[in-house]
Amino acid sequence: MPTRTAPTADSRDRADAPTLGLRANLPQFLLLVAVNALVGGMLGQERTVLPLLAADEFGLTAHTAALTFIAAFGLSKAAANYAAGTWSDRYGRKPVLVAGWLLAVPVPLLLIWAPTWTWVIVANILLGISQGLTWSTTVVMKIDLAGPARRGLAMGLNETAGYGAVAATALATGYIAAHAGLRPEPFYLGIAFAALGLGASVLFVRETRGHAHHEATTSPATHASAATLTNRDIFAATSWRDRTLSSVSQAGLVNNLNDGLAWGLFPVLFATAGLSVSRIGWLAATYPAVWGLGQVATGALSDRWGRKPFIVTGMLTQAVALALVALSDTFWAWFAAAVLLGAGTAMVYPTLLAAIGDVAHPAWRARSVGIYRLWRDGGFAVGALLAGVIADLWGVRPAIWVVAALTAGSGVVVLVRMTSAVSPARTR
Repeated sequence: MPTRTAPTADSRDRADAPTLGLRANLPQFLLLVAVNALVGGMLGQERTVLPLLAADEFGLTAHTAALTFIAAFGLSKAAANYAAGTWSDRYGRKPVLVAGWLLAVPVPLLLIWAPTWTWVIVANILLGISQGLTWSTTVVMKIDLAGPARRGLAMGLNETAGYGAVAATALATGYIAAHAGLRPEPFYLGIAFAALGLGASVLFVRETRGHAHHEATTSPATHASAATLTNRDIFAATSWRDRTLSSVSQAGLVNNLNDGLAWGLFPVLFATAGLSVSRIGWLAATYPAVWGLGQVATGALSDRWGRKPFIVTGMLTQAVALALVALSDTFWAWFAAAVLLGAGTAMVYPTLLAAIGDVAHPAWRARSVGIYRLWRDGGFAVGALLAGVIADLWGVRPAIWVVAALTAGSGVVVLVRMTSAVSPARTR
């Protein structure tokens, strides 16, 4: 009879190792998609209502003052993104996700009860920290589960869920506000989203850090001594030293710079043109809806055709869309511009995250994602302050023209500087 050999420690480790891939982890992956949709809904509750609330209920006429809520959101989210990456590597993904949802719970209540604009700023600081912890962590967890071959598709599904929910909630709150007023009814949705997100994260989401550790043992280092890089080394590589990572970081910053402009000034521009609150809601929803739905296709296609073409084309498309907004003064022209802006953003958003996943080693990928998202969401603050100052000095349309020029310039930077034009998954 053939002799049976006892399993070795290595074979037992391989048998117990987590399996990478979307199909193997589909139930947990879909749960995280749903959780990220709730994260997006928390952001969407503000997109239509809050810029109008600033003028109608709090009497803020200066654009810079009115946009302080976006600056507060952007700065706090940027800092939380950085912390989320470090804490996810140190403590695990799930504790960071749950902490983010706990911070989300008081946000809609503060917006409902706010007697002064300071309360709104505090609510947006909490919202920014919450979004940084929850959205960053769902991104990292999906990258952990998907493995290298379908990273673009995974990010497309993640961002589609998040920004699809932003769009749906922006549209819903616009209708609610048109019929019931700007407060409190539109923010009841936020209360429901926070309760569902916290409950699902505590009860059903499972830790994924083990998947990243397993991938790290089988992944070739893209940087020397990958496992021993310090946080300072990773920050430098992501921010300026690595040509691809730094190109991605600046493109992310400019992308959210123009999103901060769209969030804060577009509703004001549309209102001064005489559009109703429900029509403003449609425009506020169209841009993230096209952005959200388009990301499934663009993320998956970037797995085949490479990241760089989508990033460059997307940034230039956004610049054209912003120029169209500045030139137009009718609902349907702005609707077309919103569709174009959403399409350009859909080309860029999941592809930037997938490019980080391509280049950053699994041993420090969560930290690199956090640093990228620090720069990207810092764009909210830069965009809000830049657009507010220019709008106060020269008007809303000149502010849009300046941001359009910056967006086009960002696309040129990626064209010239980014080196990893093809996903590693395609070359395997």
